Amino acid sequence: MPEPANERRRVAFFGGSFDPPHLGHIGVARAAQAALHLDTVLFAPVGVQPLKPVGSTASFEDRVAMTELAIKGQHQFAISFADAPDPGGRPNYTFDTLVRLRQQFASVTLFTLMGADSLLDLRRWYRGAEIPVVAPLIVASRPGQPLEDLAAILPEGMTIAEDTAVEDVAEVHLRIFTLRSAAGGSTPFYLLPGLEIEISASDIRSQVSAAIDRRCVGHELLPDAVCEYIAEHGLYRHE
Repeated sequence: MPEPANERRRVAFFGGSFDPPHLGHIGVARAAQAALHLDTVLFAPVGVQPLKPVGSTASFEDRVAMTELAIKGQHQFAISFADAPDPGGRPNYTFDTLVRLRQQFASVTLFTLMGADSLLDLRRWYRGAEIPVVAPLIVASRPGQPLEDLAAILPEGMTIAEDTAVEDVAEVHLRIFTLRSAAGGSTPFYLLPGLEIEISASDIRSQVSAAIDRRCVGHELLPDAVCEYIAEHGLYRHE
């Protein structure tokens, strides 16, 4: 897509466990930044995910520290505490977080960046049908989830139509759609279909111990600083 002509800053909210943050996360954020001309990608470790009652393996503080290390030196990435644990122990709902961000950054064009696994679960999310309206979705594909039938995945009452053919933007494939709600509202939807970047942290955690045993030599999944942090703090030893 052509670079936007207006001067509104373009910011993507990238929420998740980041348990741990890994090179898949970084690859997705870089692709989205390039394809959508984003000024900033906000990496926001979540306090309590409503659909994951067991919780994260590492503490929120450790996940924030690892995420800061993972994005260090990349000026278009920033840490965000928008999804920090609620003082009352209430789960973090993406809809509520995005509404707060919209209020905080009233002059910014806000997007929601997520992986295909999150899109597949959007029907189960709190006010999931309203999330794309608050902040248009940028969805990154992952191996084994080609998202061929988007209409069947979306929350009930939403329809989708493709606006343009696949574009190549900064060597990233981008497909642009329009989502329409049952109430008649519409919003853009952006799909990055060709990334083939594995972003499942659960699979990566199971491989972390082996990398640590090699003193973080030869690993291909984690930023060096993150692997060293995991080793130093003894995280994921029993995965």
